[in-house]
Amino acid sequence: MILVTGGAGHLGANLVRRLIADGHGGDIRALYRPASDNRALDGLPIELVAGDLRDLESLRAAVRGCDLVYHCAAKISTLAGSEREIFDCNVVGTRHLLLAAREAGAKKVVVSGSFSAVGHHLSRPSDESVPFYPFALAMPYEWTKALVEMECWRAAAAGLETVVATSCAIMGPHDYKPSRMGETLIAYAHRKLPAYIPGGFEFVSARDIVEGHILAMEKGRSGEKYIISTRYVTLDELMQIFQEVTGTPKPRFRLPPPLMAGIAAVASPIMSRFFPRRTQRLTPGAIRLLRMGRRADHGKAERDLGFRPTSMEEAVTLAYADFLRRGLIERPRRSVAFVDPYPAPKGKPAVEAAPSAGQGPAKVNGAPEVQA
Repeated sequence: MILVTGGAGHLGANLVRRLIADGHGGDIRALYRPASDNRALDGLPIELVAGDLRDLESLRAAVRGCDLVYHCAAKISTLAGSEREIFDCNVVGTRHLLLAAREAGAKKVVVSGSFSAVGHHLSRPSDESVPFYPFALAMPYEWTKALVEMECWRAAAAGLETVVATSCAIMGPHDYKPSRMGETLIAYAHRKLPAYIPGGFEFVSARDIVEGHILAMEKGRSGEKYIISTRYVTLDELMQIFQEVTGTPKPRFRLPPPLMAGIAAVASPIMSRFFPRRTQRLTPGAIRLLRMGRRADHGKAERDLGFRPTSMEEAVTLAYADFLRRGLIERPRRSVAFVDPYPAPKGKPAVEAAPSAGQGPAKVNGAPEVQA
């Protein structure tokens, strides 16, 4: 059996579908939280088990009988607040899962890491050897993902084969919650993105990060991490890709980052307190990351795993087409047919009945998301 945590999240939903396409449909177990939005798992030919990363006993039950484990679940946030919840889900939850996997005799665990836990190199792209710098300004989420890696190395030292597949900002289909990047694309298509700031970040297509996890499971060495990225994209480039894919003109205003940083520093605490369910796209943390212009070197994944990145243009097109298919974009300027990158195995239906995982709020106080 293969256990996937965070199967309802953006990464998990794509990974589960890739595993099904590879012929593992009857051997997949997905951990889900009943209180979360689990539509990504509806109708899939997999076993569903309820649990919570903070509940060790639920993880022991989930991992029982599983040889391989993909740990994709995490609590993601660029907002201040909810530090205890983020720590408990990410750090304590990973410790619980790795302990349960070792007790159950699992053969290997691949944990989804974050590029935010890789140090920032000023003169060149950062690779796996650049350590997280603890004295720089960092969000609670960044700290927790650095601590997650420590839990992974502890587990590897204890004899459990543990590999970290480091993810960048994900863009692609099967984004059901949706993610922050998915919400940005939807807002752009509806012309509700009046402005943006220059800057950039390392992005990874959903297909690439899934491929990276599969390769890490097949070829990754225990105690090692591998950065999986597609390419660095500036916000100017991203807006151009959005325009070409959606047919919607780019926002009129390109605002100076220092101005937006000052506005966000004042507005974000007010929004969090009085409008907690309203999405904040340019939080102080998000602006800081965009201004840093952090670039990733995924050469280790290419050399050791055989990873080959695809394209961001394809990732945006697939994401847009999937949002159209599911009705999240109304009155589109351009229609694009959705072609699922994970076709069902030959001779098997694309969808089989599975017990519903239920639905619920996708966010906690309108801020953190549960996904990879």
